[in-house]
Amino acid sequence: MKTRIIHAFAGTMILASILLSIYVSQNWLWLTGFVGINLLQSSLTNWCLLDKILGKLGYTNEGGSCGV
Repeated sequence: MKTRIIHAFAGTMILASILLSIYVSQNWLWLTGFVGINLLQSSLTNWCLLDKILGKLGYTNEGGSCGV
């Protein structure tokens, strides 16, 4: 369950920042970059803040951090 939530959250943040950059300001693309850097960091370190937060909320872990 955690993996699906993490992927859905990352995808939603990316899509929202792209739409906001089109209709509001191009500065919203920084959010897309931040999400991308966070995904890269989690793939290298196997640590994800959202994974820890979801664990404290009681969601089970199907695999490693951030779907690994």
